[in-house]
Amino acid sequence: MKRCHWCTSDPIYTAYHDTEWGVPSYDSRHLLEKLVLEGFQAGLSWITVLKKRPRFREVLFNFDARALSEMSDDHIETLMQDTGIIRNRLKLHAARKNARLWLLQDDPVALMWSFVGGSPIINHYARHEDIPTITPIAQDMSRTLKKMGFKFVGPTICQAYMQGIGAFMDHTTDCFRHQELAGRTISQTQNPDS
Repeated sequence: MKRCHWCTSDPIYTAYHDTEWGVPSYDSRHLLEKLVLEGFQAGLSWITVLKKRPRFREVLFNFDARALSEMSDDHIETLMQDTGIIRNRLKLHAARKNARLWLLQDDPVALMWSFVGGSPIINHYARHEDIPTITPIAQDMSRTLKKMGFKFVGPTICQAYMQGIGAFMDHTTDCFRHQELAGRTISQTQNPDS
């Protein structure tokens, strides 16, 4: 079965590629989780984040925005000793701040999807090398979120985020998921965690 070039044979990576990456998600908790985890990924590989995601879910309140926004400094200090996560004080503080800002939005899901007009952009890249690492849409998202006070939302992170939540469907045309996702309608898509 042909998959995108970046997908390794690691079963965690394969499952992520096959069931989550590029699938439109409109679930608020899932969208916040992806935003926080993309921030933790900065400077690291995505597989590192995926392998630590179960522990992140345990210690970051399953990415419940209210609970995460109320995370105490003591809890952050405890997490700095937890080898099951990516231990970075700035990123932990950013996770809390981003959760607080998430709660201030009238509709955070609509905000995240507003950059693509509420519907996925279906791309048709033949090669992995053709997929941009930054697009004007990601730059716009980054500028907007930074102005609102969000942290770890540079344009490269925003690009990866948009791909991860299915706002950009960037499976290459030779990948079996491209045909599956490109043929779906919005009503047929769902949150991979539901």
